[in-house]
Parts: sequence; structure tokens; C-alpha cells
Amino acid sequence: MKRAVFPGSFDPITLGHEDIVIRGTELFDEIIVAIGVNSAKNSMYSLEMRKQMLEDTFKYLPQVKIETFEGLTVDYCKQVEANWLLRGVRNANDYSYESTIAQMNKLQNNGLDTCILFTDPEFAPVSSTVIRDILQNGGDVSEFVPQAILQHL
Repeated sequence: MKRAVFPGSFDPITLGHEDIVIRGTELFDEIIVAIGVNSAKNSMYSLEMRKQMLEDTFKYLPQVKIETFEGLTVDYCKQVEANWLLRGVRNANDYSYESTIAQMNKLQNNGLDTCILFTDPEFAPVSSTVIRDILQNGGDVSEFVPQAILQHL
């Protein structure tokens, strides 16, 4: 079985995240969308709420599992026996960062490869950080997040 992990904070999930996972289902038998727990990061939404939003978003895709993890992503991949990381990039900055992380992960676990999908152009300017800023200032984010999570925002 080709299993991939798509790690992130998903605070909140965006249409770009959703698009990467949907496209990834054509490449992998199973995708684990893994919410990383980072105690140094102040999240807008609780871990439980982010998990619920992801479950609501992907409930129609049985090959997509939602889990949480602590620690290094590379260690989590070993734990769940995933040989692939699925990542999305929006721009050159994302690509530079993701290629560095992919190389470091490969040094830590030679059996772990990274599959990078480029975000569709309409999702390139959308990030969770921007979504949070819009929400905190009373703006409308309905064009940028999956419809399934609007009830939670």
C-alpha cells in the first residue's frame, strides 16, 4: 500500500490544502492528514476543532484519515509506516523551504520520500495565516475555505 502523510497545523484548513489532498488521492492508496501539535505555536482553533474541520472536509474520501501527532514528522511517518510525505507549494519561498525539509527528512529516514504538488493558481495567495487575519478582522473567508468548515468559523 502506498501511504502518504500530509502534515500541517491546518489552522484552519484552506481550499489549497483540500486541493492537494484530493489530487494526492490519485497518487496514493491512503493519505493521513496529520495535525502536528506544536506547543510553541498559538493556534486560533483547538486541536479538537481542527480535527473536526478536517474530518468534515474529507468525510466523503474513505482513503483519507485524520490523525494528530507530536514530535518530528519523520518519526511519525515511521510510526504509521508511511514512506511518503505529501506537500503543497504555492510559490518559490514555499518550494525553497519544502525542499530543505525534504532533504533533512531524507537524511533522517532514507526510506521517506517527499511528493510536492504545486498549488493550483487560484489557491496560490491563500494561506491559513491570511485566513486567520481576515477572520480576526470580521472578514468573509467563504471563498477560501472548504464549505464543510464554514459552520465552525
